Amino acid sequence: MTNLLVLGGSGRTGVHVLAHAATRGHRVRALVRNPDVVQAPPGVELVAGTPSNIDDIREAAQGVEAVISTLNNSRASDNPWARPVSPPMFMTDAIRNVLTVMGERDIRRIVVNSTMGAGDDWARISRVARWFINISNIKAGFVDHNGVDEIVRASDTDWTLARAVALTDKPAGGPVRAEEAGTEKPGSRINRADLAAFLVDTVENGSWIHQAPLVWNTRG
Repeated sequence: MTNLLVLGGSGRTGVHVLAHAATRGHRVRALVRNPDVVQAPPGVELVAGTPSNIDDIREAAQGVEAVISTLNNSRASDNPWARPVSPPMFMTDAIRNVLTVMGERDIRRIVVNSTMGAGDDWARISRVARWFINISNIKAGFVDHNGVDEIVRASDTDWTLARAVALTDKPAGGPVRAEEAGTEKPGSRINRADLAAFLVDTVENGSWIHQAPLVWNTRG
């Protein structure tokens, strides 16, 4: 059993992280802007606040042993041209705050939901995909993910950057495959529920430390 802090717990992937972690018997705390609108599983403690405020993280991180972040740089919709609604470097600034608090509290473990194409994985995606990202509002999210990638790798923590392929809201279907980039060709999709299970598994097993695996469903 782990005392676990979840960031982004009200999001489409984060709600599955809360469910998986609580079901497995972990003590789970989630930092969310408005606890009144979050339907958290029984036993999950909701703390009002934002990761943009380091003092909110300090409050939420009391007694915590590990952190899972499913934060996202949001747009008004999934449309690639939809306007951004998050501050330009929301995730990077939030994770910087988290890493500072982790250093203060001697918290070693952090698992971050990243994306295929972030950081040194950018060159692996196709030219067409890179072109489309750069001309659309998806670019803001990639710039932010790159910032997260850089500061997490430079941190003195036991980090994992889980680089998800395209996300779907289908029910959990598994199985899940995770490999370092270049090991094999990844699948094109992963269900959010299956990704959430992988993130919790990674904390439980102490796996993928100082690595950035691509994560995908092998079918479905």
